[in-house]
Amino acid sequence: MQTRLHEAISGMTQRQTQSPIAVHKNSVATEDTGYVAGIDLGATNLRLALADMSGTVLGRWDSSTAGVRGAEAVISLIKEGVESLLQKVSAPREALKAVAAGAPGITDVDAGIVIATSYLMGWRDVPLRALLEGAFNTPATVDNDVNLAAIGESWTGAAKGVRDFVFVAIGTGVGASLILNGSPYRGRAWAAGEIGYMLVPGTSGIPGDRGEPGALESMIGGEGIKAEWQNLWSAESTALPKDLTATQIFDHALAGDSLAQTLLQQTARILAYAIYNMTLVLNCPLFVLGGGVGMHPALCSETQKMLEKLNMRTQPELAHSALGTDAQLMGALRLALDTAGSLRR
Repeated sequence: MQTRLHEAISGMTQRQTQSPIAVHKNSVATEDTGYVAGIDLGATNLRLALADMSGTVLGRWDSSTAGVRGAEAVISLIKEGVESLLQKVSAPREALKAVAAGAPGITDVDAGIVIATSYLMGWRDVPLRALLEGAFNTPATVDNDVNLAAIGESWTGAAKGVRDFVFVAIGTGVGASLILNGSPYRGRAWAAGEIGYMLVPGTSGIPGDRGEPGALESMIGGEGIKAEWQNLWSAESTALPKDLTATQIFDHALAGDSLAQTLLQQTARILAYAIYNMTLVLNCPLFVLGGGVGMHPALCSETQKMLEKLNMRTQPELAHSALGTDAQLMGALRLALDTAGSLRR
């Protein structure tokens, strides 16, 4: 087993990175210093951040997870990263008071189990919290990565001070976090916010199977937009190449390509329908768009226009994520701080 883990991890590069999160570089541990770690498990990348008990970020670490499929291999990689960050502040492992992690998929927060995910290594019923607690001998909390992004935006981002809002993440896939009365609403089976499976005008109308991309996600997720571009593409309709990413398509829409503009408008219209329906049910005043696709300015602007055309009785505000790709990490740190704080009460 150890040999397989070593082979799975060998060859990966880990590096300290700069980001919108401010990093305090001159911190050295004292006898009473405590730390928390935030973990963002993405489809192809692992990102970590270490913070002190005031929430000041002291260091970051990231690595590719391409080719790493087993949970044990991922935990081994997380241990390597956290220990590297603790060494940089001259802190022993005992100084780590809590860790929190987000995974892309349905997560049972009470049991600490990743139930299912479409993109992360095919995980099913992975006891992530128990694995983290065993690795670090400290309390751990796990949640859906979109919930963590919403918590981050609520703490220091675009939704700071807002009690009720929806965070809509559009990247490779599509998901949402519902923040109601200041807390994430997760639902009875932990599947609240799985809007990628919504059926709205412009989608196939066929419900998706568990663990597979849903109808909405297949149209407005990054992979869905790319596939739709290839379906619409012809040499007569555009001079652009057939193989473009969603954000490249939106860039070309801003530059005036007519086929790209058609696809941008189609994506924005379908997204506006989804937001319209969520607004009717939740009556939230704010929707925050995040993820690599969701944050594109062309999509936000065009979706706002589509919402205005729907002439809603209560028009919600549409905003970009203020934290970008750091939203999940900040949410994980906030959750870890809450976990560590609960031990002292």
